[in-house]
Amino acid sequence: MTDFIPAAKPLIGDEERAAVDRVLRSGMIAQGPEVAAFEEEFAEHFVRGRATVAVNSGTSGQHLGLLASGIGPGDEVIVPSFTFAATGNSVALTGATPVFADIEPDTFTLDPASVRAAVTEHTKGIMPVHLYGHPFMVDEIQAIADEFDLQIFEDAAQAHGASLNGRPVGTFGSFAMFSLYPTKNMTSGEGGMVSCATETIARNVRLLRNQGMETQYANEVVGFNARMTDIHAAIGRVQLTKVDGWTEQRQRNARFLSDALANVPGVTVPVVREGAVHVYHQYTIRVDAAERDRLQRALREEHNVGTGVYYPIPNHRLPSLEKFAPGLELPETEKAAAEVLSLPVHPSLSQADLDRIVSGVSAVLGAGA
Repeated sequence: MTDFIPAAKPLIGDEERAAVDRVLRSGMIAQGPEVAAFEEEFAEHFVRGRATVAVNSGTSGQHLGLLASGIGPGDEVIVPSFTFAATGNSVALTGATPVFADIEPDTFTLDPASVRAAVTEHTKGIMPVHLYGHPFMVDEIQAIADEFDLQIFEDAAQAHGASLNGRPVGTFGSFAMFSLYPTKNMTSGEGGMVSCATETIARNVRLLRNQGMETQYANEVVGFNARMTDIHAAIGRVQLTKVDGWTEQRQRNARFLSDALANVPGVTVPVVREGAVHVYHQYTIRVDAAERDRLQRALREEHNVGTGVYYPIPNHRLPSLEKFAPGLELPETEKAAAEVLSLPVHPSLSQADLDRIVSGVSAVLGAGA
């Protein structure tokens, strides 16, 4: 049997291990100089030097970013339902209401027409997701935000290095959250980064992550313990030196898969809109709903290829969030949830791995024709 090809794979090398050991030997383990350096380096690398605050997870970053931007009880924030639950969860954790909107079918990002229809007198913001590493429709969403005087909050959890018309994601909204979870395009082991449009928002996030204080024991607001450790920051600093090369390899792998799968019956390969740079956190095809689960099972059992379905249950159907959207119908979201399948595209894949993925998809769907 050939080696299993995982759907995603963290890349941790000797440099990351040495960085962790260096921090452990220093005795400075909690938030300290490594975190400060990581914040500065991340900001310069990805978001044109915007004020950037490190936290202990992407979800914390979203939650604190919303609070720092003034979102709270009585407010509404429009979010996609086709995403990980953390997007809607972070709104609900502020006491505000997540309002779910539909996606456009090509990039799986928020549909501007559905967003416009969801605006009410209580709407204070829109939080689109750069899903799978493809930028959302920034110009169209920004026009709606301008018309109704709304803030934009970017969920850039999957989009390190993505851009639109030359402008990097993470520089469009009042804040943007990048996840540093192990399977993201780069990791710190666990953690998140919040890119902030103003120093006021950045200071608010700093206060909220550290029990409400910048000066020890001088607590200014009620806060949380959402700090990143120097151990995690040290890992992230090393990963920053590698992520561009990994992204280029992801893009090469994606181009190969798209060229090879474009003519396979029943497969729709990912779309990249004009002006967009896609960083392929996930390489996601669409397959007829009647075939998707069969394809996933056969790839695993017959070809030893792992895949993922991101996301099988729309957020507005989850037991935890459906109370915010009783009876809501989002047809493109429901269709995508039944059809998407993410194939491996991580930079550790060999050409033989890529060939096996293509031959597996072709064999399974050809057998079903």
